[in-house]
Amino acid sequence: MLGQIFAITGLNLRSLPQRWGPSLVIVIGLAGVVAVFTALLAMAQGFATTLREAGRTDNALVLRGGSGAELNSGLGGSEATLIKLAPGIRKGEDGQPLASGELIVIAELFKKGETVNGANVTLRGVEAASFDLRPQLRIIEGRRFREGLREIIVGAGVARQFDGVELGQVLRMRGSEWTVVGVFEAGDANDSEMWADLGAAQSAFGRGNSVSGVRVGLESPEAIETLRTALASDPRLSTEVLQEREYYNSQTEQFRAMVTVLAGVVTLIMALGAIFAALNTMYAAVATRTREIATLRAIGFGGFPVLVSVMVEAVVLALIGGLLGAFLAWALFDNLTVSTLGQAFTQVVFAFQVSLGLVLTGLVIAVVIGFIGGLLPAVRATRVPVTTALRTQ
Repeated sequence: MLGQIFAITGLNLRSLPQRWGPSLVIVIGLAGVVAVFTALLAMAQGFATTLREAGRTDNALVLRGGSGAELNSGLGGSEATLIKLAPGIRKGEDGQPLASGELIVIAELFKKGETVNGANVTLRGVEAASFDLRPQLRIIEGRRFREGLREIIVGAGVARQFDGVELGQVLRMRGSEWTVVGVFEAGDANDSEMWADLGAAQSAFGRGNSVSGVRVGLESPEAIETLRTALASDPRLSTEVLQEREYYNSQTEQFRAMVTVLAGVVTLIMALGAIFAALNTMYAAVATRTREIATLRAIGFGGFPVLVSVMVEAVVLALIGGLLGAFLAWALFDNLTVSTLGQAFTQVVFAFQVSLGLVLTGLVIAVVIGFIGGLLPAVRATRVPVTTALRTQ
């Protein structure tokens, strides 16, 4: 039986060039399905990775109780001071608690090539400890801002996506002017922000001595419970303590869910079309080879090898289409940098990530579609009576 299967399958595959027109229907259809599926999930994966990599397990973010996000949070200066003195926070090189009050302000910039609709970008007021809490961040152009001055440094993602943030440029935000003095790169969500001195930001935007939250370095990942317990027992405070990585992960949930559902719906619709295309193509292939298949069965080849050969042909065409679709998704979208709104209604710059896992999933989908599309034609090929098939013109 194996010999018959190999013989008929080899004959079918060698004859594919003679039937390249109908075969392309399956290949192109499956290429489209896999390319769209892979591209959509590559977008979700790139967005999630950009935010996730911004968080560390040994850092924590302290926000006002019930706020859930930095943009919704607000803490007074005295509250920020109490938080910085809490147990569980590791010491910096200067022997002081490694903690930084940070202020979030929304600024408006124009994307490159646009002059009508502005986009929201995060301006973060920070203290010196903010740099120590993010060791991955480095200045790649210019210098850091100076304390007390209205100077800003911009993330590499902002520099790539938006106009007016080149070194030396002056940005006007809510009646105040800020000079761009540097560009930094962290390889994560921080690249989507602009940074300024906390005191200067508080003064310029009328925030007094309040901050959005306090970012702290923990003595160990487990020390977050010590910090959480200490702050919860202080009647002067109403806070929530979030591990930095968990916080950023939570900011991607809604976007990931939306894109995953969209990818599923679009893939399902396109897959149904591809299945019908495969059915039509394989039915046509079986119909044009009815006498050939009947002859093989008349000289002793069994029905099962015929069925397997038709199925293999459909799956091979589907696999070729899947590989083509995966290649197109990789060539067109891998590392493509875009920006979209995050949970805080500000732009997050990220790159598509076409991973091996996504490619393999796309290929599995292609093979399943090819299998389904080839099953009924294969069964029909084995059920046509030999005498009837031999009389077919």
